[in-house]
Amino acid sequence: MKIEIRNGRIVDPKNGIDRLATLYVSVGRVAAVDTAPSGWSATRTIDAKGLVVAPGLVDLAARLREPGFEYKATLESEMHAAVVGGVTSLACPPDTDPPLDEPGLVEMLKHRARSLNQAHVHPIGALTVGLRGLELTEMGELAEAGCVAFSQSEAPLTDTQVLLRAMQYASTFGHRVWLRPQDPYLGKGGVAHDGEVATRLGLSTIPASAETIALAAIFALVRETGAGVHLCRLSTADGVAMVAAAKKGGLAVTCDVAVHHLHLCDNDIGWFDTQCRLVPPLRSSRDRAALRAGLADGTIDAVCSDHSPVDDDAKQVPFAEAEPGATGLELLLPLTLKWAAENKVGLSEALARVTMHPASILGIDAGHLAPGQVADVCIFDPREAWTVAPAALASQGKNTPFLGIELSGRVRFTLVAGQVVHEA
Repeated sequence: MKIEIRNGRIVDPKNGIDRLATLYVSVGRVAAVDTAPSGWSATRTIDAKGLVVAPGLVDLAARLREPGFEYKATLESEMHAAVVGGVTSLACPPDTDPPLDEPGLVEMLKHRARSLNQAHVHPIGALTVGLRGLELTEMGELAEAGCVAFSQSEAPLTDTQVLLRAMQYASTFGHRVWLRPQDPYLGKGGVAHDGEVATRLGLSTIPASAETIALAAIFALVRETGAGVHLCRLSTADGVAMVAAAKKGGLAVTCDVAVHHLHLCDNDIGWFDTQCRLVPPLRSSRDRAALRAGLADGTIDAVCSDHSPVDDDAKQVPFAEAEPGATGLELLLPLTLKWAAENKVGLSEALARVTMHPASILGIDAGHLAPGQVADVCIFDPREAWTVAPAALASQGKNTPFLGIELSGRVRFTLVAGQVVHEA
């Protein structure tokens, strides 16, 4: 199929494009920008007047809930939610049931995902067998099966010797380790940020030091092993400062922030709102400000949805008993645009945080629109307003702290490998 996308504002941060132009797509790839290829005849024409034509979004954390948690969501529902949100490539954490610690499980997930012909799925392999933190997985075999990195997800790894060995092995063979920095003991049993709100509500807490202590240990091991490490979901001002210092010192680390942490803080818990039961917990307004600034100045490399669909029953319980998580795939773009508008960040810079930068972290050739590139495209109206409501979400998980909030930015078309997979 040959698709001609006319009259749109093409914004491609990696290739420095931000102008009105025509995008030509042929046989699943970008054929040209601006000038039609010789002998061009379009099978379909899309009029993108008033719309932004951007690379498909790349999401660093989207739980698809398969295998093992189909009662929360299915691969079909969440892959559909991805393309509705303009996400064309996503990383799937290993905390499925069973965890992604065997090549067969990874191959099965990739096969299932490919059969749906929607977003590209890039599994993150388990760092330790069963995510138990005791024995390293066969990283080489998992990488051959399709894993792009290795992580414990939210499972604690209390033995720093195991982490050292994992990082040594990963460094030797060029694998990347993804870690969410939280001391397993300081964070044990906590459900909220250690501050005034948690004290007033009587909630068990996770102090900011749980993140900074873990970061200090990780940085020490990076210096010793030379491993490439990606830090998942920073949540504190002190953590942002430590990452900035580490990068300045030459450490090979990258980091991301969950999109809801850019807009919410612990005050939003209100009177035990379980929609705000998240991991890591919503921090103070000072922490939120530091995260927003860190993303703007490049200390934080990327934004992710941290998509974690949860069934309703798991949220309709007391706050401390509620399952953490929120749907986010369809909110990644509008919430990133909202952050950019509020922080006076240009559109190209904002889109870089959800396209080229996360693609670089994943080590995949995605997030741009150069000729010859696989045609993963997100066409959206940056001004179209819509209200977040259960009926407006394609994800099986309808739980989000943003229910009832009006956001701007609606995806009109999503192309994956040159095929229109979503049209609104």
